[in-house]
Amino acid sequence: MATGLLLAGASVGATAQDDHQHIQLPQLGDTSSGLVSRARENELGEMWLRMFRSQVRTSSDALLQQYVENSLKVLAEYSPLEDKTLDVVVVKNDTMNAFAVPGGVVGVHTGLFLFAENEDQFASVLAHELAHLSQRHYARSLEAQRNSTLPTLAGMLGALVLAATAGGDAGIAAMTATQAAALDNQLRFSRQNEQEADRVGIETLAKAGMDPQAAGEMFEQMLKATRYYRRPPEFLLTHPVTEKRIADAKLRANRMEKVPLRDSREYHLMRARIRVAAEATPQQAVKRFQAELRGVNDNEDAARYGLVLAQTSAGKPDEALESLQPLLDKEPDKDAFILARADIDLARHDYTSATRRLEKAVENNPKNHALIMGLANAHFKAGNYLAAERILSKHSRERRKDPAVWYLLAETHGLAGDIVGVHEARAEYYILNGVFDKALQHLRHGIRLAKNDYQTHAILEQRMKDVIKMQEKAKEL
Repeated sequence: MATGLLLAGASVGATAQDDHQHIQLPQLGDTSSGLVSRARENELGEMWLRMFRSQVRTSSDALLQQYVENSLKVLAEYSPLEDKTLDVVVVKNDTMNAFAVPGGVVGVHTGLFLFAENEDQFASVLAHELAHLSQRHYARSLEAQRNSTLPTLAGMLGALVLAATAGGDAGIAAMTATQAAALDNQLRFSRQNEQEADRVGIETLAKAGMDPQAAGEMFEQMLKATRYYRRPPEFLLTHPVTEKRIADAKLRANRMEKVPLRDSREYHLMRARIRVAAEATPQQAVKRFQAELRGVNDNEDAARYGLVLAQTSAGKPDEALESLQPLLDKEPDKDAFILARADIDLARHDYTSATRRLEKAVENNPKNHALIMGLANAHFKAGNYLAAERILSKHSRERRKDPAVWYLLAETHGLAGDIVGVHEARAEYYILNGVFDKALQHLRHGIRLAKNDYQTHAILEQRMKDVIKMQEKAKEL
């Protein structure tokens, strides 16, 4: 389903085959795992993600990040994926795309929310990507090509970066240049990969209690895009969807037990966040959601929530509170609504109310990433830098691989007067974004300033050695 850039060869549309013709998974110690072990995949995946982040705009929306992470976590539990630890990157781009990279990296463009009409359709894309990972199509495609890993990953990086920036045509050109020599030999194997990913993805969707029919519905959405859109979604340029593939997906789903329709409100709330940001101005977003509340909408709560966000962004906090109140009355403990209420407080410069509201919410839900980041941000805007610093220092230990946490922590350290902390946090931010020169620069400054603090000095020196190794490995990629 998704990008078609996951695999070592160019992807093509799947052809249907009988279910008994599935390829057996490689085991550790066989030829394909000899070419690229799971440990090596993880190492390459981390390296790849740093390089990708260095070139592509990613979302810092904590609530959205949390939703995508939780969605993948649920699906992963029901997938054949052995290592269910995933690195999730949300790309700030209105194009419809998603991808998976060896080592457990899954990426989602924000445009996927604009395209998938409900949560199950959205999940069908994610389940398909997890299937590529669980079936180790990457390692198996290397075995089919007898090719090295590094040029393949470099080609994948270039293609996905271009798809997320310059657009699909450039991305496909980059991928084709990298993979042209292997295309003829890879064609049939790629079809088998896609058919297998369709099957495993639909099975995962059903096991997770979601509608297996959503995969076929999503395929139909894609096919419509090729007919009615000026330019089709990114992954369709390498991932043609045919009537036969839709029929196969529907036939497979029809053999499964029917699933009752689920409430997709949480999905629609997240979709509203994307839709507000996609409008040219907050004022235009206000008009759109007002019209939806008066007429047809996918979910009334989500339309109201979108209106609240748009009104807040448009500098109309009083109107936003009036719009939000019915949602708060109905569900006062909902994290999205609490954060929206706190944003209204912040827009009114009522920092005390915002921080108190969020402190209570975090006390009731101490593991909620979005609420923690909301509280830290409220303290930051209120000038309570030491309070924000305490929260973020603790949170950075829980989410060491989250660039948004390190970015805000660096800013907070600076305003709290911890200059060594600034350099350490900025170094971690740049490491996660693959900007190693700047990371080393900050580590050197930190080491110089921490010369009288033996423990901190030793930690920073060791981190500098780590970054030098990362930099050397990145050159291979």
